[in-house]
Formats: sequence, structure tokens, C-alpha cells
Amino acid sequence: MKSRRGPDGLHIFDRTNGFNVLFDEVRIPRERWSEAPRQVSIALTNLCDLQCSYCYAPKFRAALDAQFVQRWLMELDAAGCLGVGFGGGEPTLHPAFAEICRTATRDTGLAITFTTHGHRLVPRLLDKLVGSVHFIRVSVDGVGCTYERLRGRPFQNLLARLHEARQLAPIGINLVVNADTVGELDAVAALAEEVDASELLLLPQQATRSVSAIDVSVQRKLESWLDIAKPKVRLAISEAGAAQGMPTCDPLPKEKGLRSYAHIDASGYVRSSSYAREGIAVCDKGVMVAIGRLRAATGDIN
Repeated sequence: MKSRRGPDGLHIFDRTNGFNVLFDEVRIPRERWSEAPRQVSIALTNLCDLQCSYCYAPKFRAALDAQFVQRWLMELDAAGCLGVGFGGGEPTLHPAFAEICRTATRDTGLAITFTTHGHRLVPRLLDKLVGSVHFIRVSVDGVGCTYERLRGRPFQNLLARLHEARQLAPIGINLVVNADTVGELDAVAALAEEVDASELLLLPQQATRSVSAIDVSVQRKLESWLDIAKPKVRLAISEAGAAQGMPTCDPLPKEKGLRSYAHIDASGYVRSSSYAREGIAVCDKGVMVAIGRLRAATGDIN
């Protein structure tokens, strides 16, 4: 069990089973609030062996040093962070990926998750991750022919990887919602149920240098589906999607900005999100100093 203090009260979290309790009747003085963001995502590398047209990850080569990552994780853990999600690029392409997960679980109380395209989740890697990962998110943008057109990999191969990954840890399905995938919502929800996923996370496409954000027609189709759909898998929507008026349920409404979430890119810059242009380099003084400087630079005083 790990505890976190913040503006919403006392938050208790168990990384082994995902158990959460919020004692919102507890009033905690501001000076005693946990300093770290509740959740931090870390892009271990920009490398990826897929070429999805709507990918937002930077395309220049960059990767984080494993020793630096471990040092940052220790800091975040001590400052009250509850979980870290590794991404990229494709995080499993980082040469020290399994080692980073293993030492993070052994040396900290953080919940360790990662987001992957799934095709590298073969038994050899999964064996190395036993006991080191608490949740796996797999990006699945459509099924069958739609998936194969967008991702360039056989859909049946993905199905095999999903079932194997589920034996290691609970899994979630991520779906980037755009004009190509909005018609696949029912099919992906059914897939999530088939592979015993714990969550279906919808990610309305955001504007990047190569693609635009979803247009009004796609947003309306998504909202209409949300109104009538009754999937058996828990639904979640990205914060960016929520900003477009999508229905969400936020159990910690007062914990906003960098108190809630931060992103560290593969070049070692802390940002308020993976889409944010402004960032602060993590220098020798550590990741918490960099987060403090980013708060000051962006006026994030939550």
C-alpha cells in the first residue's frame, strides 16, 4: 500500500491489485501535499518498428540512459508519485527495457506500466518481465483489415500476443479515435472483452505536425457511440478528449496540471504532456527540480 496526500484528501493505492481508496473527508494542509505528479509517463526511446501515420512521437533518434531513469524513479517514488508508464516510440525496443522494469519494481513502490504495439510481447520478453509489470496497455486501432492497413502487421499475430500478455499482467486496449477508426468502436470493444482486458482507453486524435485533430463529424460519432454503447469493459477517455467535451468521471477534481501528471520525453525533458512544446531539461539536480522549474515557467500553481 502507498499513500499520497493532496488537495482532494488522502489517497491510498495498492499497485498489486489496483485498489484505490480516497479519504476525501481528510483535509491536508498544502505544505504537506505530495510534491510529485500522481502519474508520470516516460518515453524511453523514440524508436519504433511501425510507421503509423497518426503517431505523435518525435521521429529523431533519442533514448534515455537506464541509470538516469532509475535515479528519477527513486526521486518520484520518494516524492509521492504512484505510478510510471513507459512509452516511446516502442518502449520494448530500449535495450534495457526489462532491466528498467525489474529494478523499478524491486527498488520503488511505483506501479509500473507500459504502452506498446504488442508485437514484441513474445514469450522470451514476457519471461523477463514476470513480477516486474503491473499493467500493460496495447495500442489497437481497429480490427482485421482496418488494423492491418493502419499498423502494417497481421491482426492474427496481435491476437496471439494479447492472450500471452494477459498471462503476465492485466491489460488495457488503447484506441486512437479518428476518421479511420471511429467505425471500429464496437469491434474493438468486443475484442477487449474477448482478451479479458480491464479497460478500453479512447484517445481522440490530437493535432501533430503530420495530422490534424479529429473533426466535428468524428467527434459527434464518438459522442453518439458513448451515449448508446454498453461495453462490458470499463471505458476511459484521455484528458485531451475530455477537453473536447467528452463525458468523464474524475475522482480527483482538485488535483490538476503537474500535480496530476507529467511526461518525460526520450531527450530527458519534462513536459506537461507528450504534446506540449515547452519543456525543462532534467539536469544533475534531479527530476523534481525540473518539475518545479516547469511549474514556475508555465504558471502551474495547483
